Amino acid sequence: MKKTTLAGWIAATAAMVATAPTSTVLGADLGYGGYRGYPPASAAPPYAVPMNWTGPYAGINLGYRWGSSALTTDPSGFAGGLQGGYNYQSGQFVIGLETDIQLSNADDTFAAYKFSNPWFGTLRGRVGWAMNNILLYGTGGFAYGGLDLDAFGMSESKTLTGWALGGGIEVALAPQWSARAEYLYTDLGEKNYALAGVDAGLESSIIRFGLNYRF
Repeated sequence: MKKTTLAGWIAATAAMVATAPTSTVLGADLGYGGYRGYPPASAAPPYAVPMNWTGPYAGINLGYRWGSSALTTDPSGFAGGLQGGYNYQSGQFVIGLETDIQLSNADDTFAAYKFSNPWFGTLRGRVGWAMNNILLYGTGGFAYGGLDLDAFGMSESKTLTGWALGGGIEVALAPQWSARAEYLYTDLGEKNYALAGVDAGLESSIIRFGLNYRF
């Protein structure tokens, strides 16, 4: 009986010694919290700093516009320019003011008449809802632009005023950089064009993409 018990004790001790190095290495591989490559169980996840949209910004944009006029033309073309503004955020609610100035090659021809909109701009308020680095917003306000009529070797230029309304989404790519996609509808009202003998203006839809730098 004693021999059997002693033999069993020796066998158990030998097994423990044999497996000890393996257990130690495995424990080192596992680390404090689990498998290799994973952080310890007690480690907290990285802390994400909340995005704050408050402050001034400036940027560039490029897009495409299409429209219609009482001169039976549908001026369309590319448009691009500069924008700048200021946002103020309270909770998730964001309000702001933005202005932009654009150059455009939008034009169209009907019979002997060519109607074009070489430039335009807006001054708009913005109201949005922020979800950390994503801002959904609506915008609206004042619009203005130059409308040119060319016919019979003559040219007539007018500056018209109206309104703009639209909305978009802006995504912060880094603390100071954000990208946006925006739709804007503009109505520049009407003025009389002596060359055509009619009152004419321009209504346009614009889809544009922009990049902003926040100061």
